[in-house]
Amino acid sequence: MTASPAPSAPPVIEFRQVGLTYPGPPPTQALRPGDLTVRRGEFIAVVGPSGSGKSTFLNIAGLLDTPTTGTLLLDGIDTGRLGDAERTTLRGRRIGFVFQAFHLLPHRSARENVELAMVYSGVPREERTRRAGEALSRVGLGHRTEALPTRMSGGERQRVAIARALAARPSLLLCDEPTGNLDTGNADAVLGLLEALNAEGITIVLITHDPAVAARGRRTVTIRDGVLTENEQAPAC
Repeated sequence: MTASPAPSAPPVIEFRQVGLTYPGPPPTQALRPGDLTVRRGEFIAVVGPSGSGKSTFLNIAGLLDTPTTGTLLLDGIDTGRLGDAERTTLRGRRIGFVFQAFHLLPHRSARENVELAMVYSGVPREERTRRAGEALSRVGLGHRTEALPTRMSGGERQRVAIARALAARPSLLLCDEPTGNLDTGNADAVLGLLEALNAEGITIVLITHDPAVAARGRRTVTIRDGVLTENEQAPAC
């Protein structure tokens, strides 16, 4: 495992008293105001039980929801000052998502699934094809570019999903329970891949309810009752 990034590494995400309250009645404070900095090259695990606020954190960090309090910066950009279209463009260019359920189109090849993620970013067709091939090779699937997801194992499908997230060359890889649908062997392989990508300099935030998975990160943040707490190690069950 590589050494932790120096404190001088530029921030990718900054939460400055960021919180979110859903309107009522009665109002529900899903994420209490708090601070968090994720620097370039870090691998941070966000862990907590169901209903703790992990999904709210994911939605805010991924620019899917707008916080009701505080300031969220992505690569130094104050996202609160952006309109909806600008937020969508920023999200597409700077954040790669990896979800538990893969979200692959079953009748499109691995290459096509990766390419489709770049269509709305305005990447030319030839460039999309080149990047897709590179991303699939990077996750160990260079020999499976034309395979359909229906002919792949769960671990392979998740690797395609990771390749899709990497193809846009994002600042941040945001992973939501990426091993939740995998058996132990495939889960370990996917976590090993994420560790290898982090060693190459990819910034990763991994959200999980499993302390054993969280332990693979280099820094752990716990969410309980909407409160963010930083830890040196993943908490015990």
